[in-house]
Amino acid sequence: MSIWVTLEMGVKAGAYESLSVFLNEKLPAVRSFEGAMSVSVLFDDQTNRLLLLEEWKSKPHHQAYIAAISTNGVMEQLLAFMTGAPEVKYFQRVMI
Repeated sequence: MSIWVTLEMGVKAGAYESLSVFLNEKLPAVRSFEGAMSVSVLFDDQTNRLLLLEEWKSKPHHQAYIAAISTNGVMEQLLAFMTGAPEVKYFQRVMI
């Protein structure tokens, strides 16, 4: 069973255009990482909040990805656009 991950973060004022270019460059690598099933990007321009909605095969798959980008510098690059660290939450799909 897959898991859903949300990463919510504030974007620095005036940084969205550069962030958009960065995400266009980096998202193919996220989507091809082992265990990644889907990644969607949502943005609220009134609050300057970004939401990444991701589906992964498992929590360990996602955590391996986070460890990889923390080591290779991509996380540091992403955080440069943000007002703080992302709030990460894990969810399981419930069949109701």
